[in-house]
Amino acid sequence: MLRVTRLTDYATLLMTVLARAPGTVHSGAALAECARLELTTVSKVLKSLAQAGLIEGLRGAYGGYRMVRAPHEISLLEIVEAIEGPLGMTECSVADLHCDRAAFCTVAPHWHRVNDVITDALRAMTLDCMIAPLPPSAADARRVPVRHVT
Repeated sequence: MLRVTRLTDYATLLMTVLARAPGTVHSGAALAECARLELTTVSKVLKSLAQAGLIEGLRGAYGGYRMVRAPHEISLLEIVEAIEGPLGMTECSVADLHCDRAAFCTVAPHWHRVNDVITDALRAMTLDCMIAPLPPSAADARRVPVRHVT
């Protein structure tokens, strides 16, 4: 199963909180409370997001964190890479590694294609998309029908 880590999930959640009020400065404690996460975890995630240039930390009595760009300018790919590093389905799809199988590997080029498709999808999905309400048909598609056994 492909899955982002919890920290990446938390980073996305925190970025959506910030995206709902992009000009507002939020304290770490307020973000932790809003996201219902531990402050230590939130602090760790915010540090990574700030290092990636997605948010900025402000010091002082009215300090906290705010977004540095508009929500439509920040992609999910940027958030994932801020926490996880470069996206890669396999080791060889991240960098041109020369493993001992390179000479006879027939699947590496296909993993590169898969990696490119996923990268493009995450790049196309912005924070604006993540905070917009889902249309009814999309919300219904997430529900799994219950099958009654007789």
